[in-house]
Amino acid sequence: MKITILKENLKEGLNSVVRAVSENNNLPILKNILIKTFDNKIKLTATNLELAITKNISGKIVEEGSITVPFSVLNGIIANLDSEKVNLESKGDNLILKTDNYQAAIQSLNEEEFPIIPEIGNSEHHLKMDSESFNDAVLKVVNCAQISEIRPEISGVLFDFQISSLKLVATDSFRLAEKTLFDKDYKANFPRGFKAIIPLKTIQEVPRILKNGNYPDYEPIIPKNLATECVVNRESLLNAVKLVSNFSGKINDVKIKSKEGKKVMEVSSSTQQLGENRYLVPMKAKGEDFEVVFNWRFLLDGLKSFDAEEILLGLNGDQRAAVIKSQKDFSYVYIAMPLKNN
Repeated sequence: MKITILKENLKEGLNSVVRAVSENNNLPILKNILIKTFDNKIKLTATNLELAITKNISGKIVEEGSITVPFSVLNGIIANLDSEKVNLESKGDNLILKTDNYQAAIQSLNEEEFPIIPEIGNSEHHLKMDSESFNDAVLKVVNCAQISEIRPEISGVLFDFQISSLKLVATDSFRLAEKTLFDKDYKANFPRGFKAIIPLKTIQEVPRILKNGNYPDYEPIIPKNLATECVVNRESLLNAVKLVSNFSGKINDVKIKSKEGKKVMEVSSSTQQLGENRYLVPMKAKGEDFEVVFNWRFLLDGLKSFDAEEILLGLNGDQRAAVIKSQKDFSYVYIAMPLKNN
């Protein structure tokens, strides 16, 4: 292999695959990146066996070939070079890197030791949407997912495709977010619906990879009826939660409580070590009075995920799931479980 690449192109490629590089001492090859030429392109690949990332970059190919070298070494060199162009050439067990004023020989490992990266077998059926819409949908829900050894089925994001709609759902058992996309948002030619769970690490890096699995039946968690409905200014409640959280305890607890005939929501927190504080937020509410404790970080995540000026906070007492949603956009709902109110 003999190639010439612009330093910035190589740097961009390395930055794209870095999250798939492993520090597995039992498999040293996983610390390496595979550099391979094909179809007048230069392909960079890294994998940790759970996730594989490939990035194609442009460059001048003098001789076809491939080689694997330690990612950290190559990345460290590229980050500190001052030359615009980089020449890479494989010679025996080494990758020779040259610029106008620098040269290095990086030891390689046999390419045959590098894991085989699976290819997509079914290219006939597909679902297409613009990347902005997809990324927005993922970001709406992904913060609610959490790696769980006890319940591995929730360690990712559920894709529930039903021809005319696509739901993305994530939960960590204490909160849940659901984002619905409709057929106007995408193009698909699947003959029937399907459900698939995308592992958390994968959806954070390569959201197009789907894996089989059974996601728990989450729909019963979403409240159908609400004992209390509160309409509040999203920014005001968000600021209140941020402010009072400075006095929250180890479990990040903040309390919300109805006051003055449900015209005001009191947001408060207190600890014996720090003291107490409370913040009053005007609201329009109907239904029962309430006093509910939440993890302020989870509540804040939900409030941040909306763009609406006002949000509806729906409550069913201090033991059942609460719901946050917009009164204008019904395609997205955020669920948060209260903490025990001691």
